[in-house]
Amino acid sequence: MTQRPRRYLTTPIYYASGEPHLGHAYTTILGDVLARFHRQDGSEVLFLTGTDEHGQKIQEEAARRGVEPIELCDLMAERFKSAWQELEISFDRFIRTTEQEHVAVVQAFLQRLWDRGEIYDDVYRGWYCVHEERYWTEKDLGEGNTCPDCHRPVQHVEEKNYFFRMSAYQDRLVRHIEENPDWIVPDIRRNEVLGFLQKPLGDLSISRPKTRVRWGVTLPFDQDHVAYVWVDALINYLTASGAIHPERADGERGFDDVSESWWPADLHLMGKDIITTHAVYWPTLLMGVGLPVQRQILAHGWWVVGDTKMSKSLGNVVDPLALRAEFGTDAVRWYLLREMSTGGDASYTPERFLVRYEELSKILGNLASRAIAMIGKYRGGVVPDARGRGLDTEIEAAFEAARSAMTRYRVHEALAAAMDLARSANGYIEERQPWSQAKDDTAASQLDETLATLARVLVALCALFEPVVPAKMSELSKSLGLDAVPNLHEALSIPIVGLHVTKDEPLFPKVEPSWERP
Repeated sequence: MTQRPRRYLTTPIYYASGEPHLGHAYTTILGDVLARFHRQDGSEVLFLTGTDEHGQKIQEEAARRGVEPIELCDLMAERFKSAWQELEISFDRFIRTTEQEHVAVVQAFLQRLWDRGEIYDDVYRGWYCVHEERYWTEKDLGEGNTCPDCHRPVQHVEEKNYFFRMSAYQDRLVRHIEENPDWIVPDIRRNEVLGFLQKPLGDLSISRPKTRVRWGVTLPFDQDHVAYVWVDALINYLTASGAIHPERADGERGFDDVSESWWPADLHLMGKDIITTHAVYWPTLLMGVGLPVQRQILAHGWWVVGDTKMSKSLGNVVDPLALRAEFGTDAVRWYLLREMSTGGDASYTPERFLVRYEELSKILGNLASRAIAMIGKYRGGVVPDARGRGLDTEIEAAFEAARSAMTRYRVHEALAAAMDLARSANGYIEERQPWSQAKDDTAASQLDETLATLARVLVALCALFEPVVPAKMSELSKSLGLDAVPNLHEALSIPIVGLHVTKDEPLFPKVEPSWERP
């Protein structure tokens, strides 16, 4: 028996100090669409997401609320998990960095770095942003000694830290990026990382003293320090992969079975603002412990409102669950993946949301309603015995275009190919005019061919649209008399003759939005 290909896909883990918003939702839905596509295409998939739960920001937010840090983390982890379930995210693993398994893996990882001489202690003197949990040099600071990322005031600190010898791996990392041009996509992000690496790479502080930050993973070689939250967070990808076994996390032995695990990850998916941590910090840390680096990194763009990045700190976030309440989960998923060109920025506006919803309603939804209604009216709800090959060329072209686009992460192009097939089918109805064929006794076989063709197209569309609108395609499959949504291989060969179709509620009913139309 041929073993199925495997795909390990990850989103970043989201910081548990605030509510999920549209930016989080986009990243996670994009990951889910890719995971569903690979499952549809026959792969075994591990799709990972979760919450990042340590660090000074969590510690201070918990104190502000008058709760313990773990209470805040428990609350926010459930908020994220609930949001993802409501948005039909088919994650295989939801990881929390406060899990004992993860803590043990982080300690095994850091112990291995220590044993290999990759970590040393020194005094850090400089500026620190609590919100970004990041050190800055004097020349990096904004006006008035503010963080260049979030523009909040920074603190001057002088303290003992442990440092990873990241600088020793600069040349090796540059060589890896240059020899593997698709390791970072899109190209603009790859070029940014190479530009960053043109300057000498410093060593990375990987600890914080407990006198300042007590909420974190204790270093295995110094009980007075915790791991820097970004190092702790990045290691989650290894924890979920099974590459390090906590029950054997006693140095080298914990790393023995990496080849039998899911590691290396096939794709790390993230927003472009955290590309440096994933394309510089993380691979050099992996090199330091002697593990293979991740196979690919995809850094997508930002959702902006007006000209400004969507951000909790700026107070301009859009709640994806509020949109879901009005238009349904699948409409939100469709808008996010259809509107943003993967890798670029996109602007959220209510007007564009309506345009994309009406595309679903008037093209795909209308096609399904018309085709099923005509099979019911003219053939008693049973797909007639005909070849149904009237749109085979268009179906094959759509499948080829969609598969090609998805493998290149051009998800918006894959969805456009699927919608173009629905448009072609609507045009086919207008061209064939089944209502006229039904009135002509000599055109019975032509009507059968028309209706069978429409049934075949709908089956194909179920498979093409399933990754992005899974709930609605499950509904459509049931209306077509199928037990489940077919995968990409089944959809082209499923026998359609004799399928019993049933008319249901419209897939995407007309909705009057709560806001005023333009």
